[in-house]
Amino acid sequence: QVQLVESGGGLVQAGGSLRLSCAASGSIFRRNAMNWYRQAPGKQRELVAGITSGGSTNYADSVKGRFTISRDNAKNTVYLQMNSLKPEDTAVYYCAMARGIWSKADYWGQGTQVTVSS
Repeated sequence: QVQLVESGGGLVQAGGSLRLSCAASGSIFRRNAMNWYRQAPGKQRELVAGITSGGSTNYADSVKGRFTISRDNAKNTVYLQMNSLKPEDTAVYYCAMARGIWSKADYWGQGTQVTVSS
């Protein structure tokens, strides 16, 4: 069983930055893709960014150039650096482990709230 624990969310003003972290338990982290999703109130959950086991990345158009996903396999941790934050980035952010960036997630974290004030 894999557990994913997110941290780093909070309240920030528009234009500010936050760095989310997601720590994974177990030994399969390095063999799987890691994805960040978000869900805003009244909206569907959307894929924000993903990184494969080999380090290839993919981003939603809405965050390209502002967000950066990275991973540290030695620490079993994936990060989401979020810069130039906008009020529309406000959401609960979830990390997920999957076979690929677009694959159905096998494991989910509990989520961390990000609120961007205007």
